[in-house]
Amino acid sequence: MLPCTRRRYAGGAERVQGGTSVDADTVRRWLTGAAASLHEQRDYLTQLDAAIGDADHGTNMDRGFTAVVEKLNALDGPAAPGQLLTTAGGTLVSTVGGASGPLWGTALRRAGRALGEADEFGSEELTTALDAALEGVVELGAAQEGDKTMVDALAPAVRTLRQRLEQGETIAAALSAAHEAGEEGMRATVPLQASKGRASYLGERSIGHQDPGATSTALILGALAQSVSTEG
Repeated sequence: MLPCTRRRYAGGAERVQGGTSVDADTVRRWLTGAAASLHEQRDYLTQLDAAIGDADHGTNMDRGFTAVVEKLNALDGPAAPGQLLTTAGGTLVSTVGGASGPLWGTALRRAGRALGEADEFGSEELTTALDAALEGVVELGAAQEGDKTMVDALAPAVRTLRQRLEQGETIAAALSAAHEAGEEGMRATVPLQASKGRASYLGERSIGHQDPGATSTALILGALAQSVSTEG
């Protein structure tokens, strides 16, 4: 865990000390780490999706986040965190099929717009950005917790992040707890009957299977937590 030492920077952004910068480098580490994790777990995600979906979730997410990394690496000059996220979101929408592309594309674009053009962001801005991401997913997918979707992982993660930061924890510690909450939400989808998406067509047969969207969301949350705990 990083030491609980903080310093205020221009614009109100809070940088966590101990080698961690909450800035564009953080976002790049996050998205690159997410791409690596999704690539590593591609077959597992596809197996989960084969049970209750179209058996393409792993392939789609791997392709989409690989394209995101390529797009970000091709950008000319420096870019603010918000710009990186909006670029990533647009890339996902244009490259990923099924529901995951529009949903994660909307999530990242909403988060990017919430961050604006600031070069750095702190705990308050991070919470606002992830709140906006969740709102975008809920709005587009018309899903709530308990519907057996990615919301079952993302919502408790965002809620936990806010609670831990309000209690005075470091961003790194709060994100670690948020990741754990996301994984708990992911596992909690197993006994649920799907109410949204392709899995809902199966009715009771969707019970007993872990939702692939919640699983990939937990992987992406894990990459976010890792990106902030990694020393630059």
